[in-house]
Amino acid sequence: MSEDPSSSQSPRPQEKSWLEKLLHAFSAEPKTREELLEIIKEAADNKVLDPEVVSIIEGALDVSDQQVREIMIPRSQMVVVKIDETPEEFLQKVIDSGHSRFPVIDESIDDVKGILLAKDLLPLILRGKEEFRLENIIRPATIIPESKRLNILLREFRENRYHMALVIDEYGGISGLVTIEDILEEIVGEIEDETDDDTDDAFIRKVGENDFIVKALTPIEEFNEHFSSGFSEDDYDTIGGILMNAFGHLPQRNEITELDGYQFRVLYSDNRQIHLLRLTVPDTVTSD
Repeated sequence: MSEDPSSSQSPRPQEKSWLEKLLHAFSAEPKTREELLEIIKEAADNKVLDPEVVSIIEGALDVSDQQVREIMIPRSQMVVVKIDETPEEFLQKVIDSGHSRFPVIDESIDDVKGILLAKDLLPLILRGKEEFRLENIIRPATIIPESKRLNILLREFRENRYHMALVIDEYGGISGLVTIEDILEEIVGEIEDETDDDTDDAFIRKVGENDFIVKALTPIEEFNEHFSSGFSEDDYDTIGGILMNAFGHLPQRNEITELDGYQFRVLYSDNRQIHLLRLTVPDTVTSD
């Protein structure tokens, strides 16, 4: 009896291709972070994942490699309250800053006495200022080194339920501060609350004294007008085009370049273009 032809017949080309793809899907696990990101970005290109999800995954991976010194608020930009100040002296500063936590210092910024929570000032409304003593309501300050990794600090923030830490340099002096929000923003992007301006549609948004979030599609003309800069409009229409030329390649998240004193850090890019930037401008620049 002859064999059944179907039992020895080789898979047709399309069947073989499908089988190979199926086997590859189960066997081809990413061996490096770069391979993992490539798979994730390909999923975004195929509309399996949203670009925002890809950005969050990239941020979470980057946090494990970053140190506190890379994202901390430097001491020159810290809003502090002095231990001997009266409510009349520090309340307006608290209101104007919009922050919820403030380092409390003695004569020097390196002599930190604790942390003031804005909500702890509410009893002033009921009891008046006669019984108020700042040293009675401040919380203990957490001190960490500049070299601490962000993923470890985030875990400590969550486990110990504190939201701010003071950062010291190798000599023991205060070099800045960091909050849990600063770390979360590295993962999910800038976090706005009800006190922030509603400027989602704007190309340029101020987030610090010298720091801005800038869309890569910002027209050069608008950028120049906003910062009184002089970037040429001859070859490119957007600030993203100028940066692509400056980098010489498609930059990844957190790559940095400097042009005419303006420092640009890539917050989000895909495999085709830059999308979002963090800009730090020189001290001499005043924006509109």
